Amino acid sequence: MIRFILADLRRFKAGAFAVVVLIALSVALSVTVTLQERAVRLGSARAAEKFDLLVGAAGSETQLALSAVFLQPSPLPLMSGGVLAKLSDDPRVDFAAPVGFGDSADGYPVVGTTTTLVSALSPTLAEGALFTRLGEAVVGADVPKRLGAEIKPMHGAADEGGHTHTEIAYTVTGRMAPTGTAWDRAILVPIRAVWQLHGMEEKAGHEDHDHEGDAHEDHDHDHEAHVDANAGLDEHFDAATPGIPAVLVKPKTVADAYRLRQEYRGETTLAVFPAEVLTRLYATLGDARSLLLAIAIGTQVIVIAAILLVTVMHVGARQRQIGALRAFGAPRRSVLAIVWGELFVLFLAGFALGIAVGYAAAEAISASLAATTAVRMPVEFAREDVPLALWFLFLAVLVSLVPAVSALRLSPARALRA
Repeated sequence: MIRFILADLRRFKAGAFAVVVLIALSVALSVTVTLQERAVRLGSARAAEKFDLLVGAAGSETQLALSAVFLQPSPLPLMSGGVLAKLSDDPRVDFAAPVGFGDSADGYPVVGTTTTLVSALSPTLAEGALFTRLGEAVVGADVPKRLGAEIKPMHGAADEGGHTHTEIAYTVTGRMAPTGTAWDRAILVPIRAVWQLHGMEEKAGHEDHDHEGDAHEDHDHDHEAHVDANAGLDEHFDAATPGIPAVLVKPKTVADAYRLRQEYRGETTLAVFPAEVLTRLYATLGDARSLLLAIAIGTQVIVIAAILLVTVMHVGARQRQIGALRAFGAPRRSVLAIVWGELFVLFLAGFALGIAVGYAAAEAISASLAATTAVRMPVEFAREDVPLALWFLFLAVLVSLVPAVSALRLSPARALRA
């Protein structure tokens, strides 16, 4: 019987191929949407898991998380540097690391921070050592800079008309191990070098830092001064610390994390759990996923309806063959199995091809996103996909029965006269 089915499919291979392609495309759309949404969710969650608490100036929670965790360029309001000093001395805090944005080099963001954050992101460096002087830098795993290479920072980005700073050139002393986050494409330098480069420490003692803009754009470039690249690190912060856009905080306990968040959610500061912000973004992604899946299911219904129509017409065109089988004594169940088996084989082939195409499409999309964001987005099937696959197989069994049952309704004599 299987040979008969395969021989019949080879005889009508053009039509069979078209049916398989239609089924594959409709299944691939659902698979791509499901896998890609999961990849974004898993990738972003893993990227944010290193950051327990984020403190910044009052404003948008989402923008604060995207800028500080995913290094998406955008102007953030500055908060008083005294907040960093207070957090650093808080007994409930394991460490508090400032982050300063605004500069770039060869398309990679230059982030001012401390050796503490570098060690938190990469406990063991892939090569080299942490920076120990103002003129040194540690690069992310995906930054194509060798140890000893010079990095000349640019204010802003080249496509935004930024200008290159001539006051300092950082020397690469180390490379972080891969983290699977946006920080793999970052260049980390001492935060005090960033402040001095933009004249911020000179003005910190006698200016109000509570104003809008990023850590660079709020300062007149006429105040830029030469930075002593050989000066040693000073990672102690006090009330005279310049304004900063964000502080990444590692609380000692979960209870401390919630107390700190409550304490720093006020009129001038904002404290958020990046994971909570992502949860709200996931809700938005879930709505988009539901819409796309509804479109995919609608497409599948249309495809199945079209396949049924074509198959019923195909059965009608094969009346003489079916009649001959019945006339030669083929049991009704054999005719049912042959007609049902042909369509079910096409459904299985289309389903398998659709899964492969959908997986490949999701992999390509994730690779493209990872190339621009450095966030690793794993494309993987999950246990919750099994019921959906079983439902499709059950539907294929039922749909394949429609033309098979219609074939049984033909009498052998009438079929042979057709």
